[in-house]
Amino acid sequence: MKTKILLILLLSFNLYAQKDYVISLAEIPKYKQDFKHFKYVNKDAKKGGIFKLSARGTYDSLNPFILKGIAANGIGLIYDSLMQRSLDESSVYYPLLAQNIEVAPNNFWVKFYLNPNAKFSDGVQVKASDVKFTFDTLVSKASPVYKQYYSDVKDVEVINDLTVKFNFKTNKNKELALILVSLSILPEHFYKNIDFKKSSNLKAIGSGPYIIDKYEFGKYIQFKRNKNYWAKDLNVNVGSYNFNKIKYDYYKDQTVTLEAFKSGEFDFRQEYTSKTWATMYKGKNFKNGNIIKENRVHKNAQGMQAFVFNLRNPLFSSLETRKAINLAFDFEWTNKKLFYSQYKRSNSYFENSELKSSGLPSKDELKLLNPLKDLIPVSVFTKKFKNNVTNGKGNIRIQLRYALKILKKDGWKFENKVLVKNGKKFEFEIILYQPAFERVVQPFIKNLKKIGIIVKLKVLDAVSYTNRVKNFNYDMIVSSFPVSLSPGNELYSFWGEKSADIIGSRNHLGIKNKAVDILINEIVIAHNRADLITAVKALDRVMLNNYYLIPQWYNASYRIAYWNKFVQPKVQAKYDIGMFTWFFKDEYLENDMN
Repeated sequence: MKTKILLILLLSFNLYAQKDYVISLAEIPKYKQDFKHFKYVNKDAKKGGIFKLSARGTYDSLNPFILKGIAANGIGLIYDSLMQRSLDESSVYYPLLAQNIEVAPNNFWVKFYLNPNAKFSDGVQVKASDVKFTFDTLVSKASPVYKQYYSDVKDVEVINDLTVKFNFKTNKNKELALILVSLSILPEHFYKNIDFKKSSNLKAIGSGPYIIDKYEFGKYIQFKRNKNYWAKDLNVNVGSYNFNKIKYDYYKDQTVTLEAFKSGEFDFRQEYTSKTWATMYKGKNFKNGNIIKENRVHKNAQGMQAFVFNLRNPLFSSLETRKAINLAFDFEWTNKKLFYSQYKRSNSYFENSELKSSGLPSKDELKLLNPLKDLIPVSVFTKKFKNNVTNGKGNIRIQLRYALKILKKDGWKFENKVLVKNGKKFEFEIILYQPAFERVVQPFIKNLKKIGIIVKLKVLDAVSYTNRVKNFNYDMIVSSFPVSLSPGNELYSFWGEKSADIIGSRNHLGIKNKAVDILINEIVIAHNRADLITAVKALDRVMLNNYYLIPQWYNASYRIAYWNKFVQPKVQAKYDIGMFTWFFKDEYLENDMN
């Protein structure tokens, strides 16, 4: 009977009110309470070996939660969250630190019941007070993003040593309990006498499967598997976290990084540059099978990667101006000449998923969009959105003529080969930190120059770039907005009005649009999957037709290469590479834990 009730509640998109072992908003859980392990692991995976990885740029912090500094790669390995997401389900979470969860019938609170065996790496028991301390610290002393993300939480109560209750300000936020399960829990006894905002150089501890072994800022960091990890035999961890040590070496030059990989300096690499993938993953180690090169198809929503306007700059305040600039990007030529035709153009903020909008709005979408007519572009209702398509030959005179026509109508005048309005030239700066991206940006800049727009390109080091982006000190950047198959509160951080002025937020665009906020709220309070999809599609249309950015491309597969040292589970994770379910072949199983 309990299972039937659970299924009905899940299908109606309501969080169940009873104490249970699992939480999901979008799908029926695959695993029963007594499951032994996930299907995408090898339960007999052997432990051992040093897994060597690369990292880009530099780092100067061991605290990933504060605004200051750049956090080390892999630092999340030292923390456990309240519950663990399954990698073959889009949004289902199972017990980790919390062995049970209970959501109020009216959705005004959630309780977590902690596993009494849970311990931090120093042996101290994880208690409800640590959960409260973590939340209070993140919203008051960490990056301002946390305060915004958890803004619907009223307060946190410690019921007893193993029970903690989050009280909500509203019961309309259907996914609030779900996002809280991912909270990485900090040890109160470690931080209580420390200035959290200045703790970037402390060798932090958590309750996760790894501990920090050794490190040198900017050069490397190595993690060691915690042999006393409290949850090593928990069903969500069986077959996972098999490497004795995980080491990230930092490289500033990506060409050097690739050559280091090919010579065996590290074991695994995910490639993001199409030209490099097509031309550089060659040589004797590929031919003889020492290195395996693989395109692994996945089912993840792709989100949006784009040239991002900073709307805080008055230069980009006009929708028509942004639309005209969009026409100067020749994706077809770029894909053919630079990317070996490996990509597809992004025509949605939710590509590669059922959330993607297409055609004209449905009747259900119009119910949400019609009340917003005065706040959104008319084209949302009248035109099927599609990015400009060129012939791929590099000659886009037709597009540039049209762009110039739009700009002149928008008040710009063409004087001495430069656009001018109110005595000011049309000029702006694009900043990057990946030198390899210059080959994409430079043709775009040349096209803009033909219509009188002056663009300067500046390539910065990782620290300078990060600081400028955190403080919104740029005109245009290349950025991405990753989304899940069940989007919700994170969209406020990406595009919500309140996040536009929060230093360090992901609202790189600087969007302040009431219609966008209203539609994000419709997503957050959606009562079922159908309502969610409808609201997401409506939001997608509004975002696209405002031309807040210039969409780039996506690839629905992971481009990965790895040395032939590993055994992988027979069943692959549906929504992840599943790297930490791999394990070494016998000859690479160094078992030294010192």
